[in-house]
Amino acid sequence: MPRPRSLTQDQVAAAALAVIDRDGLAGLSMRTVAKELGLSTMGLYRYVADRDELEGLVVERVLSSVDPSPPAADGPWRERVETMVRRLRDSVRAHPAAVPLTVTHRHRLPGLLRWSETVLGLLAEAGVEGERRVVALRGLLSYVVGAIQLEHLGSLSGAGTVVISELPQDRFPYMAEAGRRARGIDADREFFGGLTVFLRGLDG
Repeated sequence: MPRPRSLTQDQVAAAALAVIDRDGLAGLSMRTVAKELGLSTMGLYRYVADRDELEGLVVERVLSSVDPSPPAADGPWRERVETMVRRLRDSVRAHPAAVPLTVTHRHRLPGLLRWSETVLGLLAEAGVEGERRVVALRGLLSYVVGAIQLEHLGSLSGAGTVVISELPQDRFPYMAEAGRRARGIDADREFFGGLTVFLRGLDG
């Protein structure tokens, strides 16, 4: 007879997420998660079939707090879409190393599917139709994923920006100026400034 299960899938997901937060996505494996839980590697297979299922559990945990309900209808559509993007960002930026998994598993996650459905509805209300609406949704997801990874791996307050700001101005006048200005821009100003540029482009 098989042994009774003693762990929940949420506990398994929490352990996997702890591994990713500590060691990065490259550190995630059945072996490392089993060790985190105090199990043998084979013991972990009582709870998940394979790494693919494990990754799905991680993303479900990361996105579990995203509110997919439409914002109040009394504001402009751009503000309402911004609210939806803010919700998604707030949920995933605490675990930036896990962000690529949201792309890989987006098609089967109820929370993200509901979020996307709401955003598509807002875009439809704004008159964004057909292929343009598809590309707009994809662009928003790409923007969130890319911006969080840039914030995590190469923030404007990091050493890379300092190096750029000190480039020789006779060869890189625009890059050097951009580097100097970038040093005074925090993560929120960068993110929502870029989002405003994106959303204004949909009006064209």
